[in-house]
Amino acid sequence: MSRENGRSEVGVGASGTGEQLALIREAVREKKADRAKPRTWRGAELAAELPVARVLVDKGLVHLDRYFDYAVPAAMDAEAQPGVRVRVRFGAGEKGGRREGGKLVSGFIVERVAESEYRGVLAPLAQVLSPERVLSPELLGLCRAVADRYAGTLADVVQLAVPPRRARAEAKPSPPLLAPNAPPEVGSWARYGAGAGFLSALTRGDTPRAVWTALPGATWPQELARAAAAALAGGRGALVVVPDGRAAARVDEALGELIGEGRHVLLTADAGPEERYRRWLAVSRGSVRAVIGTRAAMFAPVADLGLVALWDDGDSSHSDPHAPQPHAREVLIQRSVSERAGFLLGGLSCTVEAAQLVETGWARPLTAEREQVRAAAPLVRTIGEGDEARDAAARAARLPSMAWQVVRDGLTRGPVLVQVPRRGYAPRLACERCRTPARCRACAGPLEAQEAGALGCAWCGRAESDWHCAECGGARLRAQVVGARRTAEELGRAFPAVPVRTSGRDHVLTTVPGAPALVVSTPGAEPVAEGGGYAAALLLDGWALLGRPDLRAGEEALRRWLGAAALVRGQAEGGTVAVIAEPTLRPVQALVRWDPVGHAVRELAERAELGFPPVSRMASVAGRGEDVAELLRTAELPSGAEVLGPVPLPVPDAGRPRRPGDPPPGEEWERALVRVRPGQGAALAAALKAARAARLVKREGEAVRVRIDPPDLG
Repeated sequence: MSRENGRSEVGVGASGTGEQLALIREAVREKKADRAKPRTWRGAELAAELPVARVLVDKGLVHLDRYFDYAVPAAMDAEAQPGVRVRVRFGAGEKGGRREGGKLVSGFIVERVAESEYRGVLAPLAQVLSPERVLSPELLGLCRAVADRYAGTLADVVQLAVPPRRARAEAKPSPPLLAPNAPPEVGSWARYGAGAGFLSALTRGDTPRAVWTALPGATWPQELARAAAAALAGGRGALVVVPDGRAAARVDEALGELIGEGRHVLLTADAGPEERYRRWLAVSRGSVRAVIGTRAAMFAPVADLGLVALWDDGDSSHSDPHAPQPHAREVLIQRSVSERAGFLLGGLSCTVEAAQLVETGWARPLTAEREQVRAAAPLVRTIGEGDEARDAAARAARLPSMAWQVVRDGLTRGPVLVQVPRRGYAPRLACERCRTPARCRACAGPLEAQEAGALGCAWCGRAESDWHCAECGGARLRAQVVGARRTAEELGRAFPAVPVRTSGRDHVLTTVPGAPALVVSTPGAEPVAEGGGYAAALLLDGWALLGRPDLRAGEEALRRWLGAAALVRGQAEGGTVAVIAEPTLRPVQALVRWDPVGHAVRELAERAELGFPPVSRMASVAGRGEDVAELLRTAELPSGAEVLGPVPLPVPDAGRPRRPGDPPPGEEWERALVRVRPGQGAALAAALKAARAARLVKREGEAVRVRIDPPDLG
């Protein structure tokens, strides 16, 4: 047998022998094997033979967070351009003296180069899945910045930013870009001192940045739409991100009325995978320059972005549950800076992060005068826990007499909203006298009861003895309220002639008629009442919100109360809100005064004093105890980094669904918190990411979860 020019030749006599037939079979097998094996080129040979594609492989492993070089066959040269999806063989190795191709995985070409720095063997691209350039350089840069901010991998962030491919959607062309619309009228923005100026700046092409505290009422979708229309009128793009599909539909309708059809798209999960991808492609191709959507739309590749807007940044829906769990607010801030776009952070309430943007001067406040607030807001009345019902009807509904009177009077004029917290919360401790949450004197973490009646910190694990309240000096503790009272049936019995509607997880109402009715809703699911709003609202079980084991308990309670109270008619029209909670507490007083900004500013000052985020940067490290300890020991943390804990993580209830960060079933995990000074957040994220990568390379222990600035600190 001889081999020349890649051919196998075997001489066979007329009679043939068993040995010759065996040689023929062997030659055929070798030829088939040569054809089946992917051809490979060495990096040094590529300059003379084939160009190189640098590929981001769809593997979200932290130690593989880099690009890999592949040869580009001549047949794929035209389509294998930066930004397209490809299939490559990954994980190849040597076995028995042969080069194995590895498994086929998906990826994206990020750039083309003439020569690879890798001196080993390069495999060719296996397939170009689509010539559609879905990963633009701008989107790639944004994903890299987000991955670095949250100690995550680029592949994980790209998976969040680029939706899965749908071939039928790619085969259809997108419509042409329509001409810019005329600048919108100021409309209800005139109620805000700087509102008209903000819209004018967007139309001129400037980059104004504002934290907007919206007035109560149902006009905020129209105001968001006018801001987006102003950016479009200036010839630039607009991106509006809202918490849920109901809010997105309201803004979508308002923007459609302003600018007409074909100039914007709605990106929500309700559209279905193929339709959503078709709309996303229209944005990526530049056919439309305005996007309204929920959390995933924060990465929408809007061309020539002029405005990024976020509504209600305190809503937990804005925090992605998938690694590395970025928050829409931080992503849009990054886009505003890198793409030189205007920024609008709006809400009925105000988070401490929003207050910090104003305090640092990065953004300007956009608020109405107090006279406008008082005219638009309902009358808020407080009812303490100790108030007793004095009549049979109030006792049947388990309501204080004053609350029952508010409901009865409201039903004579229209629908009445009743907000009931949905979930129960783990018990923590508070002062029995003034109800201030009990916190550790060392790190200010929440105290909880441990075995044998001892007190301990849920953050640093330090035992606490001889505790005294910092507010009133009291020494006695009580358990915070756990869970929510179910009152729909009691209200139905107390008001038998009135229809009762419910809105919650299983069935969320969008609107309700303006006729008298009781509307029992969980927080965030409150429907809009037709005919000008609700006549009254009742906010039940304030302690179920204020007693949560969370640093944001007060802020979150106020946000949910304001969201419900804003749907009630103004005080001049007889609108009344009754909240059942301790009247002296700061969130309750902020609701009475309708002063979310003042509440956020005071919360920010307290966090600065205690060293809490957002004034500091903090990372949560969770896993098995030995793995957490080893990662923290090997990580090169920034100077002055403070490690709190580790402490055991509570085992989640078997009956509830698993949440992000919950330990796997049957495992006992611990959590440590790492706190650093302002300006050290990037170094902290890089150190923890490098330590995780080193552990994976050495295959030491089990995986450890790292989360930067977790919003659910206790």
